[in-house]
Amino acid sequence: MSRAFNFCAGPATLPEPVLKQAQEEMLDWRGTGMSVMEMSHRSDEFVAIAEEAERDLRELAEIPEDYAVLFMQGGASSQFSTIPLNLLGDKTSADYVNTGIWSKKAIAEARRYGDVNVVASSEDSGFTTVPDPSGWRTRPDAAYLHYTPNETIGGLEFDFVPDSGDVPLVADMSSTILSRPLDVTRYGLIYAGAQKNIGPSGLVVVILRKDLLGKARKETPTMMNYQVIADNGSMYNTPATYSWYLAGLVFKWLKAQGGLEAMAERNERKARKLYRFIDDNDFYANPIEPRFRSRMNVPFTIPSDAELEKAFISESTAAGLVNLKGHRSVGGMRASIYNAVGLDAVEALVAYMVEFEKEHG
Repeated sequence: MSRAFNFCAGPATLPEPVLKQAQEEMLDWRGTGMSVMEMSHRSDEFVAIAEEAERDLRELAEIPEDYAVLFMQGGASSQFSTIPLNLLGDKTSADYVNTGIWSKKAIAEARRYGDVNVVASSEDSGFTTVPDPSGWRTRPDAAYLHYTPNETIGGLEFDFVPDSGDVPLVADMSSTILSRPLDVTRYGLIYAGAQKNIGPSGLVVVILRKDLLGKARKETPTMMNYQVIADNGSMYNTPATYSWYLAGLVFKWLKAQGGLEAMAERNERKARKLYRFIDDNDFYANPIEPRFRSRMNVPFTIPSDAELEKAFISESTAAGLVNLKGHRSVGGMRASIYNAVGLDAVEALVAYMVEFEKEHG
């Protein structure tokens, strides 16, 4: 069986060794006679799986003990409500930076619970750049400052961590988490949907300073209350056990690859190769200001003839390069090159782009 080169933005490619181990353990996890999917989440076996996954994640990301790690459900979008419900506390407003579609969704949801101060927006540029932080209109009394370090749809990425002063910094790291080293202590809260660099969809990992627990509004649903989830080891109710198990396997795979430093080098090589090819010819184009190009999500177009993009997508799929169609809101093409996408996949894509240009250019 040959596996396709999968450039899906999420659910995304998983490491093949992880899939093979999961396959081997599917019917009988370590002599228990059960699949992980069949275990009680309160059994000694699954508790051991969960605890080991958290230990490995803490080691990979160097998460201090004064931060809680939560394995929640509902994906990152569920956090658009969960965050203001938990962090607004007795304050009435929060600061948000608008750099793309996911930022806008987070802003729209937060407005249901309080005043949202959009400190800066790059919408006028078509979300092709990051607003200069010197012009951000932040408020010192804001409950938190929220930003999206990487916009999955638009392919825009911050090349700096905002300085929020004493205001907790909140980041949607769904597309970039574990793709490079990070200083967790710069943040009050980090959240990430699992389906890009962590594991299957449905799971969301939340990393937050423990002093931010216990601030939830009284109307916060129990299953969205960070304090409740933390107090119950992310098992107040039945969690997404199999996704949690697979995430743990991915964490071990990352450690075996050399950790986040090694992944950063690998991801930089992949992105550099693809962007260099796009920039070195006139047939393809990338709309993002070079300084703020995403290393995870690379959008590109064929400016001379948009109709050719349909042919590119269909013919590339037939060639075993799948899920290159851009998001429905922006069109074009997009190659998502997360941790589990190898350099060989990028090389195959570039080779295909060369041949397509020869045929249609």
